[in-house]
Amino acid sequence: MTRPRRSLLFMPGSNARALEKARTLPADGIILDLEDSVAPDAKAVAREQIAKAVAAKGFGKREVLIRINALDTPWWVDDIGMAGKAQPDGILVPKISTVDDLNAVADRLSDINAPASIRVWAMIETARAVLDADKLAAASKDSETRLAGFVFGPNDIARETRIRMKPGRAAMIPMITHCILATRAHGLEILDGPYSDISNVDGFAEECAQGRDLGFDGKTLIHPSHIDACNAIFTPPEAEVTEARKIIAAFEQPENASRGAIQLDGRMVERLHAEMAKRTIAIADAIAAMGH
Repeated sequence: MTRPRRSLLFMPGSNARALEKARTLPADGIILDLEDSVAPDAKAVAREQIAKAVAAKGFGKREVLIRINALDTPWWVDDIGMAGKAQPDGILVPKISTVDDLNAVADRLSDINAPASIRVWAMIETARAVLDADKLAAASKDSETRLAGFVFGPNDIARETRIRMKPGRAAMIPMITHCILATRAHGLEILDGPYSDISNVDGFAEECAQGRDLGFDGKTLIHPSHIDACNAIFTPPEAEVTEARKIIAAFEQPENASRGAIQLDGRMVERLHAEMAKRTIAIADAIAAMGH
């Protein structure tokens, strides 16, 4: 199933009002957070509040993920235990660096008999994770890992590598491209990390457009004010969708059934363009079905 993931908004699990508000926001997905936005002494309360929020449902067609704490913390086992019972669409795991990390999560989910519908998303936030992105993505071939995709974490990567975060992210593009190639090679999705300068509207829009052009499926967000712009930028333009429908219709003509390439409006169009067109239409239709 094609699912739009233009915008996934982090909401702190310790903030009951934020959890309630999440049901009304036009984001494609909500990430109920137990990690960075929750103080150590609030982890238990956040866990309880997220469990109640997911059980109460009401998120509509929004994808619901729970971000647990990292595997080197004392909280992650309880976090997964709660998530397994609450049954969100997925679990987002910070600082995944090795296949052993993915296997540890898989083993825990298996131990608690978590439903197979709960998918795992890996946050790529370390130098090791970037270097081994292909190995991590390849682990999805083992269905036990439940791996659905990556979330690229530029801030943690910058901290570990000492790469300076500057507008345009030029120094980080090779790493981003490497991770995108790894996901595409193994049929996974990948989301861009959040933009920290909340009030810089133009900077945010530029980074969204850059992420879209680099091949990200969408972007994670840390403020609701970013949702509309993010959705607009990651939505295929109407002209693109119209063109995609025209390409599909052309290849469906009986006289073109066996052709690998055809002429359309004075230019050559190949079967690969038809495959790309199908993806564009599927995303456009899925976005329309969200009904935001």
